[in-house]
Amino acid sequence: MRLNPHLPLVYHSNYSFNFDPKHRFVMSKFAQLYKHVAELGLIGPNLIAPTLGTPEPLELVHCENYIQDLWHNRLDEKAMRRIGLPWSQPLMNRTFTAPQGTLRTARLALEHGLACHLAGGTHHAHSDFGSGFCMVNDLAFTAQTLIQSGEVTNVLIFDLDVHQGDGTAAMLAHQPYAYTCSIHCEKNFPFRKSPSDLDIGLANNMQDTEYLGIVDDTLQFLLKELNPDLVLYDAGVDIWQDDGLGKLDITWEGIKKRDHLVFKRCLEHNIPVASVIGGGYDRNHERLAQRHGIVIEQAARF
Repeated sequence: MRLNPHLPLVYHSNYSFNFDPKHRFVMSKFAQLYKHVAELGLIGPNLIAPTLGTPEPLELVHCENYIQDLWHNRLDEKAMRRIGLPWSQPLMNRTFTAPQGTLRTARLALEHGLACHLAGGTHHAHSDFGSGFCMVNDLAFTAQTLIQSGEVTNVLIFDLDVHQGDGTAAMLAHQPYAYTCSIHCEKNFPFRKSPSDLDIGLANNMQDTEYLGIVDDTLQFLLKELNPDLVLYDAGVDIWQDDGLGKLDITWEGIKKRDHLVFKRCLEHNIPVASVIGGGYDRNHERLAQRHGIVIEQAARF
């Protein structure tokens, strides 16, 4: 099947910068993902850069003190240890730009039916603290912004990262027009989970057939029940059987089928879908970029 070179893509060159290549979080993956997607022939006038981020817009969903302390490097050592990333100005630039990228991707999806962000999915960030390599929550920020502006009535956040979307769940718990669903490995980080509107905890070592059945049944049910104006899809690739932090047994082909299925079901219901890349951990950085590229390649098939 031919890939569509007009698929709206969102990316900023500040997503990757000089960073410890041995760190568990692969900061180069965004630039490598861009390169991989370009090699697929999918980058041209369809590539959109988000506006450079500043702390103030994030105060819509995060505590002002937390956001300002983070931006100005005033968080204490314990708070930074919980995040797991060393503070730097380039890190702040990418951290506050990426949510603008997810918001832009969502708006492009509302316009075109489908759009992909070459970053995003920082679902462990809470309103007043960061966690698990996540400093600010792009999913909660995007949902709240679009609901508050009246651009959408309701949003489904469909989170298929292997780790439960605790920050998103907590931050949107009192937002009746955002529905959070997390399908994740139960015995995995975070060990204290915040209840989503729907949580499905999977057993360790689950394989493709059972996993894809759960994803399909859940998504079809939610699309029918909620009829959302938009789906924000967190396409975490840490479900892969050889992921460094995964604990599931999903093949590379299983990830392809999952992403294809999510886009297919949303578009069958004429519901716009915006994807973010979510988590993925691998000592082989090039292979990780290719894994994150699966969701973009599958989107380009529609």
